[in-house]
Amino acid sequence: MVQHIKHLSFSILLVVLFGCKNTGQKDGLKKADIVVKNAKIAVMDETNAIAEAMAIINGKVMVIGTNSEVESYIGDSTNTINANGRTLIPGLNDSHLHLTRGGRFFNAELRWDGVKSLKRALQMLKEQAERTPEGQWVRVIGGWSPFQFEEKRFPTPEEINKATGNVPTYILFLYSRAWLNQAGLEVLGIDEATKAPPGSSFEKGPNGQLTGVSL
Repeated sequence: MVQHIKHLSFSILLVVLFGCKNTGQKDGLKKADIVVKNAKIAVMDETNAIAEAMAIINGKVMVIGTNSEVESYIGDSTNTINANGRTLIPGLNDSHLHLTRGGRFFNAELRWDGVKSLKRALQMLKEQAERTPEGQWVRVIGGWSPFQFEEKRFPTPEEINKATGNVPTYILFLYSRAWLNQAGLEVLGIDEATKAPPGSSFEKGPNGQLTGVSL
């Protein structure tokens, strides 16, 4: 079942390519630079097949199929790799990833991604505070915007304090604005006399008291 790359897209590949065509037929076929055999390669087309071999020419995956179907691509200079049943994955390129922080805290963070209303987001905040162990923080990190909410606004400090009580809470928006609840301010020792780091500020209300918003 040799399949040419112009009919395929891969989720699990050794090499990523676009718009490539086979360079010939089996008679007089150009030999591959690399052939991988005995592998597991997911073919993300209508067949959802798992191929076991592929041939690479000039840095591009040209054909995938069975071990026997790539034999004709093997020449004297072909580097033939035995994957021994292992799954092939692509070279991964992530433009921005906090791997350590994500690995440590992803499951502990509250996600507001796709939440339709601020009312629901605040209820989720309350539920998260209720299940957060003593000594830990409630964290809402990125992936949300006030424009996704039906109310089309940010939560107020009063709403955040009501939802979280005495559990320290930190809510971040686009690395440009953050909210600390009253418990968080107290844990960090931030009060009206605390000087904000250079380039930022601690917002104060009309009464001169901190609102918990950091800009």
